[in-house]
Amino acid sequence: MSHSATILGGITGTELTTAERDFFRAADPWGFILFGRNVESPDQLRRLTADLREAVGRDALITVDQEGGRVQRLRAPHWQEWPAPLDQAAAGPRAMWLRYYLIGQELRDVGIDSDCAPTLDIAQADTHPFLRNRCFGTDPISVADLGRSAADGLIAAGVVPVMKHIPGHGRAVADSHLGLPTVTATMDELDIFDFAPFRALSDLPIGMTAHIRFTALDDAPATASPTVIDLIRRRIGFDGLLMTDDITMNALAGTEPERATASIAAGCDIVLHCNGTIDSMEPVVAAAGTMSPQAQRRADAALTWRDTPEELDRTALLAEWQSLTTA
Repeated sequence: MSHSATILGGITGTELTTAERDFFRAADPWGFILFGRNVESPDQLRRLTADLREAVGRDALITVDQEGGRVQRLRAPHWQEWPAPLDQAAAGPRAMWLRYYLIGQELRDVGIDSDCAPTLDIAQADTHPFLRNRCFGTDPISVADLGRSAADGLIAAGVVPVMKHIPGHGRAVADSHLGLPTVTATMDELDIFDFAPFRALSDLPIGMTAHIRFTALDDAPATASPTVIDLIRRRIGFDGLLMTDDITMNALAGTEPERATASIAAGCDIVLHCNGTIDSMEPVVAAAGTMSPQAQRRADAALTWRDTPEELDRTALLAEWQSLTTA
């Protein structure tokens, strides 16, 4: 397979414009990410996902943040409204599997074949509210167990999971959309606690980095730190496709092209660019370049996880999920 551009990009609206089609045909991004601004109805989404793939001439991966709670891009009346993951955690692993299998069914039905979930960060008392109830629990074991159930549910539905935010965002008391959170925990604390769920699920195909500075490791944020990326590969043992969190977030310093260059140089495989404007993406595509052979190997391996979904009875499974979560 030829090497795609090292970017996973977004678009501005509910349909692909001629300018966007031309841009993506030339830029050849590895995949796409969708947001609420791109979602109107099931039929509209089916057209959009087909048009995105037609633009690049291949069955490109299309992902979305469909966690449930606040972070849910496909919403009622066309799709199920899901509670925040932490609010459902007490219902246990079977309920979490059901939830993410059902989410996966909804996504696959409209041509979306990846979900930016599970969130394997560990919720703590002072975790920033933007993240806290998106977590699966307050200890490494429960987060790993429920995270595995969530990932397995998505995979059974033919949807590729993206675990985040590696190597751990739970200690952050600042919002990385607005600034760079700093974590001062020791290496031992991080290794025993924060890294543990990611190590337990290190076999998953795709991971998303954390825009966080760990003072025990480096002054640079994890996304742009060769030290942290090496730790993700060696100590956590993750050899899947590593994508940045959104490169347009204010946790990162410099221009967007500079951020992209730093992230790829640090060892990330893919730059995630979410604001959806061509003017913003063009210089990032140029800065990120095309995939290295190693990144392409990981990307190709990730696509093999798009298995034929298990066709299970949605009505029965939804009823079971409701019984488990309302008991």
